[in-house]
Amino acid sequence: MRNKKAVTTMFIIFASLLLVTGCAGTDENASESGDDKTIEFMHLWPEGSSKLHYDIVNGIIEDFESENPGVTVELEVLSNEQYKDKLKVLSTSNELPDVGMTWAAGFLEPYVSGDKFAPLDDLLEGDLKDSFVSGTAEAYEIDGSTYGLPLELNIATVFYNKAIFEEYGLEAPETYEEFENVVKTLNENGVAPIALGNKDRWTGSLWYMYLADRIGGADVLTSAINRSGSFEDPALVSAAEEVQNLVGMDAFVKGFNGLSDQEAKSMFMNEQAAMYLIATWDLPNYTTNEDVPQEFRDSVGYFNFPTVDGKGDTNSFVGGPGVGLFVAEDSDVKEEAKEFASYFVQQWGEKSVSVAGVIPATKVDVESLDLPQMYVDVLEDLNNASNITLFADVQMSADVAQVHLDMIQALFGGSVTPEEFAKEHENALSEEE
Repeated sequence: MRNKKAVTTMFIIFASLLLVTGCAGTDENASESGDDKTIEFMHLWPEGSSKLHYDIVNGIIEDFESENPGVTVELEVLSNEQYKDKLKVLSTSNELPDVGMTWAAGFLEPYVSGDKFAPLDDLLEGDLKDSFVSGTAEAYEIDGSTYGLPLELNIATVFYNKAIFEEYGLEAPETYEEFENVVKTLNENGVAPIALGNKDRWTGSLWYMYLADRIGGADVLTSAINRSGSFEDPALVSAAEEVQNLVGMDAFVKGFNGLSDQEAKSMFMNEQAAMYLIATWDLPNYTTNEDVPQEFRDSVGYFNFPTVDGKGDTNSFVGGPGVGLFVAEDSDVKEEAKEFASYFVQQWGEKSVSVAGVIPATKVDVESLDLPQMYVDVLEDLNNASNITLFADVQMSADVAQVHLDMIQALFGGSVTPEEFAKEHENALSEEE
């Protein structure tokens, strides 16, 4: 999910989460003329590793073909990295599938600048009008046109073990002072406060981003990246200082800078740490995943990142959309491909959340679905969100993102000062102006 380009996306979510209904029309040209049409569709949810997603996709394809006589969807499925590699190869030879999956921001940009992806504004103004949670489709917008239809939306929250908290008389913190008290109490009782795998670096970036948001407000980091502000803004330096204060408090598990996120996740799920900051793509592990013991799932709750020194809006989140659909610009069946993409999005929303535990980018009617309470709470959070700041490394170009990730690990490791951390970012960003 993590691909980079200097793109700034702020998400202001005011719309209620309503069920998006309707279906794409049939391919009248194909049925009237008797000409069969084949839509090539490539996705990244193999049956072995993503069976629920895989099954949903197959069901949507089956329904689409049934409702569109003469139109066949030819499917190719690859794993995540294989998919990315093949997409690059196919784009260079002008052999992209008619419909495929893309990511927002930096990943999208070279395909758009190379005229590989078709603009989809007509769909957003037609069958998909008002279908998306506000701000999600905008992440796929470049120079005023939209080139992807988002399928997923994630926000990062702090998951915590309620049983551990109760054992030591702790409650979910609302202020940073309360949060520090939680860290202190857990350490005093020999419990690792926070699971963090900062070998992957974007995990540490989540902590930095939230501190920047709470100390400097929702715009401060985005402004530094898009150059309307500076990375040497005092709030961004203060956020870096607070990261090192957390490290100094032993807030994170031992060896965190050498642990992968998967290892940190395992520590949280094995109850070796009390808290874990991660995005809502992890929700199934704490709700519906039957491979995870029910007792543990029942013990997990979450809280929004707290205020810092009375500052910050706890309804402001770090997050962003996941994968979305594109239509190839040079597709021989472009209109049919657009109809399929539109149909897929409309069918995906309710099915993805109820069957696979995905938080969809389209609006859904929470009351009409039988969902675990944690899903209901997250969807309500989205309804009340004042802002969603796109993951920092996704906003940045590939070169700047590399600097950011390297500096995040150095900051957590104590090998740079907060001032040096800010200066390195400012230099990297300034070089691209």
